[in-house]
Amino acid sequence: MFKPDITSRAEIETLVNTFYDRVRVDEVLGFIFDQVAQTNWSTHLPKMYAFWETVLFRSGGYTGNPLAAHAKLVPQTAMGREQFDQWLMLFRATVDDLFAGEHADHIKNCAADMANVIHARINQVPDPRFDPANLTPEQRERYARYKASAA
Repeated sequence: MFKPDITSRAEIETLVNTFYDRVRVDEVLGFIFDQVAQTNWSTHLPKMYAFWETVLFRSGGYTGNPLAAHAKLVPQTAMGREQFDQWLMLFRATVDDLFAGEHADHIKNCAADMANVIHARINQVPDPRFDPANLTPEQRERYARYKASAA
């Protein structure tokens, strides 16, 4: 079956809506969004459309502080590796179910980076991406380009 790549805001909205439909019924994550954070979905979803459009196309106009939003939940519920791994698994599966292509791959890699940064910062643990054994081939390539340009 042919799957399109993510090429516009419309596909981002489809991705975000489908993903959060899955999150809300997930036994690890659903209650965090609905009971703990008491997410207002009518404001959260458009913010996520703008976030991912900004990540993917640099055009979404997102403003906000995802780190602070997640950090305030730490005293209220578990926000450990299990929760972030589950979030990332659901995100990747949703992308894979709906899309295929360069942008689909890129958004999954960005989601992994984001999950690792937020998890590490709010839990005050080392970011696993800084261990070269944990880098994906794409991350190794990006790091090599970065190192070459900085030299």
